[in-house]
Amino acid sequence: MVIVAGTMELDPDQRDAFLAGRLDGMRTSRAEPGCLEYTLSADPTDPGRVMLFERWARQEDLDVHLAAMRARASSVGTGVAPKAASIFVYDVTGERPLRR
Repeated sequence: MVIVAGTMELDPDQRDAFLAGRLDGMRTSRAEPGCLEYTLSADPTDPGRVMLFERWARQEDLDVHLAAMRARASSVGTGVAPKAASIFVYDVTGERPLRR
């Protein structure tokens, strides 16, 4: 499993438009082979911050997704863009349920 996680910084007055402009992309990504989770969400404590969380079954699935995203971005306008982003890929070798 591969996890992609990070944050994006936007002008607070543009955050809602940014998220609304990505709804179709989230739906498309979630329908792609190997996508287990794909979410962009507003940080409830920082009005200028968006959180990204993705889970992919395999690196190859993520690679296909990234290639498709690049192709879509070059053919259509992307609307509101983040001022900055910090996104990392994590290779997961195992998982277990959280025990309380």
